[in-house]
Amino acid sequence: MPPPNALITDDYRRMQAELHAKGDYGTVGAVYGPLVTALVRSTGATSLLDYGCGSQRSLLRTLQLPAGVVYEGYDPAVAQYAAPPVPAELVCCIDVLEHIEPDLLDNVLDHLATLCDPYGFFTTHSGPAAKVLSDGRNAHLTQQGPAWWIARLERDFRVLEQRPVPGGMCVMVSSRRSDVPVDPGAHAPLSGFSVKARE
Repeated sequence: MPPPNALITDDYRRMQAELHAKGDYGTVGAVYGPLVTALVRSTGATSLLDYGCGSQRSLLRTLQLPAGVVYEGYDPAVAQYAAPPVPAELVCCIDVLEHIEPDLLDNVLDHLATLCDPYGFFTTHSGPAAKVLSDGRNAHLTQQGPAWWIARLERDFRVLEQRPVPGGMCVMVSSRRSDVPVDPGAHAPLSGFSVKARE
């Protein structure tokens, strides 16, 4: 039985580490680098947290941060990025939430809400992944549509903009726990964004 506020169990951390060690896991972030770059500019964020960055931190391949913006990568399944993160003005969580253990999903969303100060950019995929865990389960432990995800997110976040992507959605949110005012134009880059393919 994991601790009450656990974000990941030891067994699942091991399974995730096995997938990351193969070198072809956690690469979707690169697809969203240009959009995250635009969101950093539209929000005026000076700090960016890449939550669930993976062993390759693939977002960095296509991310072009303005001078002075601080990037932090966090992933509890990757030892070198597992240190507790600090809040950031923009938190991106790309191709992560559907991989979270269902019993711990609320804990992870709570954690994200404490870190988004105020903005978050999240993606979710609704169907099965190409990868399979060592115990035979599909790597996407939660396979739910956008409406299900929005309902889960609205407990801790205000949904500012939602856009479909192949197989799922991307969404811009602000944390209900942040006192930082939200700029009405912060989510503007999402309006013209589209993705042709996903991992």
